[in-house]
Amino acid sequence: MSDPAVAVTGGTGRIGPSVVETLQEAGYEVVNVSRRGGSEIADRDVRADTTDAGDLYGALATARPDAVVHLGMLSEPGGAPDHVVFESNAQSAYVVLEAAEALGIDTVVLASSLSVIGGAFEPDPARIDALPVGESHRLTPSNPYGIGKQTLEIVADGFARRAGAPETIASLRFPWMPSESQMRAEFIEPDRTVSAIRDGGDFHVARNTLFAYLHRADAAALIRDCVEATFAGHERFWAVAADTTTSTPTAELVESVYPDADTNRSFEDHESLVSTTKAQRLVGWEPERSWRELDR
Repeated sequence: MSDPAVAVTGGTGRIGPSVVETLQEAGYEVVNVSRRGGSEIADRDVRADTTDAGDLYGALATARPDAVVHLGMLSEPGGAPDHVVFESNAQSAYVVLEAAEALGIDTVVLASSLSVIGGAFEPDPARIDALPVGESHRLTPSNPYGIGKQTLEIVADGFARRAGAPETIASLRFPWMPSESQMRAEFIEPDRTVSAIRDGGDFHVARNTLFAYLHRADAAALIRDCVEATFAGHERFWAVAADTTTSTPTAELVESVYPDADTNRSFEDHESLVSTTKAQRLVGWEPERSWRELDR
């Protein structure tokens, strides 16, 4: 009997190789589905444009996967027209889910983003109502990337209502997922106090992204856990590291940066401002890695 197969769109992207390797280690045959192909580690390569229904139907029919992990979207809005950014997130999600429905694929994992909250890439400060942020926090994006990710999640809601749609759909709200070399350069070498971040010019982005990040290996582990999940319907999950990107303690961070946000408990040490308890409860995932553990 052959190994179960997972199609990973964008398997050659920023976190794609980590996802491919993690799924392979878990016993899956992994098929990279991307416009250019060229994965050096996937078991198979199939070329397709994920915004093109015909392309994707053909690719998934060829791959014959048991699950689809959809990472093949633009990772940021820069460098492409706004409508292309939106299509990359929203239309591709519709095409993936429609193809999965038609081909009888029961599990789909979608790469959403912290941007849905109205955070990254927004010109104005994000509207943070309560801390820690959970999946029920209101969403207020206005840029094409964030709107596209919010639409991706709404599309998944709609497919979950359909009788023949995939049984399990997960939307993972990822923050920036730097490589270890990027973490050393951005988090370890500079002064990471809030006052230094304010002076350094990247305070707006750090504030709007809740000082969140995620190690790529932890992201890949969550994707694996969602591929193996058995919950029914569509669920959203925040996916962030257990700590923040600043050396300032979280209680002080909240008082300094988010004084108007409601808090329902105290924060310890450098605890994240985003809650991942839902992912722990439904799929058994917890972030394990921190930039603070890296060698200088």
